[in-house]
Amino acid sequence: MENNKDLFAHKSKSWDMSSRRVQNAKAIADLIVKNIEFNKEMEIMDFGAGTGLLSYFIAPFVKKIVAVDNSPSMLLEFQNKCNEFLCETEVVEKDLSSDTLDRKFDGIISSMTIHHLKDILALFHKLYDMLEDGGFIAIADLDTEDGSFHSDDTGVHHHGFDREALKVIAEDAGFRNVKFETASTISKPHREFTVFLMTANK
Repeated sequence: MENNKDLFAHKSKSWDMSSRRVQNAKAIADLIVKNIEFNKEMEIMDFGAGTGLLSYFIAPFVKKIVAVDNSPSMLLEFQNKCNEFLCETEVVEKDLSSDTLDRKFDGIISSMTIHHLKDILALFHKLYDMLEDGGFIAIADLDTEDGSFHSDDTGVHHHGFDREALKVIAEDAGFRNVKFETASTISKPHREFTVFLMTANK
């Protein structure tokens, strides 16, 4: 995030090896599929796609997934396995905290990404502008936590989010039908952390 340094370079190759991470992505994907009416004409963006864990589970329901991330090493891992995805894929290296993407999507999905961006209102405005009319967002991230989720806080700007405060931000950016559900619980040795899914429409 800072100075275009790839903060995830040392993690990319082993990122998918954590069963906890896979289980979390699967739980989030299952809840997204339950809440969103996908079809095989849809082109969606996976914001902060990383190695493609969330995309992998959503791929069977859509025509194309565009993986957007600012980590080249993560996107390389995504590309290395994109032939396993049951849809078309494309990767775009882009830092949406400082840049924009002049494209429109039927929907935007994201998992455990937005706590890495400082200005959440600016981000939601960008997401809104990248959606077709009637398009959706389905964003998963941590509920408010005590800062102990990450062992290394480099590049972390928010220790989770208060759902009501995030709803206000989304509505300020123009989103409607903002809803929250608990998607999963991540158990770490010292405590458990809940992950929400927020859905909304343009």
